[in-house]
Amino acid sequence: MKYLGAHVSAAGGPDQAVLRAVEIGADAFALFTKNQRQWHAKPLTDEAIDAFHAACREHGFGPGQILPHDSYLINLGHPDAAGLEKSRAAFLDEFQRCEQLGLTLLNFHPGSHLKKISESECLTRIADSINHVLSETRGVTAVIENTAGQGTNLGWRFEHLAEIIDQVDDRSRVGVCIDTCHAFAAGYDLRTPEACTATLDEFDAVVGFEYLRGMHLNDAKSEFASRVDRHHSLGQGNIGLDAFTTLMRDPRIDDIPMVLETIEPAIWAEEIAWLRAQQLDAA
Repeated sequence: MKYLGAHVSAAGGPDQAVLRAVEIGADAFALFTKNQRQWHAKPLTDEAIDAFHAACREHGFGPGQILPHDSYLINLGHPDAAGLEKSRAAFLDEFQRCEQLGLTLLNFHPGSHLKKISESECLTRIADSINHVLSETRGVTAVIENTAGQGTNLGWRFEHLAEIIDQVDDRSRVGVCIDTCHAFAAGYDLRTPEACTATLDEFDAVVGFEYLRGMHLNDAKSEFASRVDRHHSLGQGNIGLDAFTTLMRDPRIDDIPMVLETIEPAIWAEEIAWLRAQQLDAA
C-alpha cells in the first residue's frame, strides 16, 4: 500500500489540514504544527487537539500516513552553543506538539556547519541533538530528510544520513525521508527507470530501507548535481515522469507517506491520481 498526498496548509488549525488533504483525494499528508518561520508559537489548545483527532478518525488517517515537518529555522548541527541550544529547545517543542496530536513521525532537515566546524563534528552534533530530544519524549520518530546540499547544509549524501543514524542511541526511533528533488540536485540520478532503481539500491546499501519512513515526491527545476533546491511539478522538471512511475512500482516502498511538495497546489489532485494510475498500469 502506498499512501499519497501533499504538504497542505494547517491554517485555521491542524484539523483543517486533514480536510484539505481529503479535498485533493489524498490518503497521506504533511503539515506544519506551528508557523515554520517563527521560533515560538502558542501552545496547542485542547480544542485544536480534539478537533484534529476527530478529523483523522472521520476520514481514516492514521499516524503512519501523516508526516509533519518542523521549522526551517532549526539547525541541529549549529556550531555555536547558543544557536544549538535554541535549536534543540525548538526541536523538543516540535516533538511535544507531535506527541499531543498523536503523531508518530517528525520530518526535519539535519543541519548546517556554517563553515565553522567540520562536517564530521556537525553530523555528531545533529546525532547528539536527536539523542537529546528522544530522551525527553516518547512515541515520535525523528525522520531525517536528505538535502540538496545547498550552502553548508549537510545530509545531501546518503553517507551523511548513515553517519547520523550510527550515532543515535535508539535507532528504532530514527528514520529517513527521501526528497526526490533534493536527491537529484545532490547528484543521485533518477531520470531513467534504471538510474532510479540504481539510486534506490545505493540508498539500501548505505542507509537501508528499514529506515525509510517517508518520501517527498518533487520534480526539479534545478540541474542534476547542482546542489540547488528548486522544486517543480511532476514531469515538468529535469527529473521527468519515469522516476515517479518507477517509485510507484517499487515493492520496497510501501506503507509510508509519499508527499508532494510540488509548486502548483491547484494540480495536486491530478498529480495524486496520476501517481495512483502508475500502480494500476503495472498490475
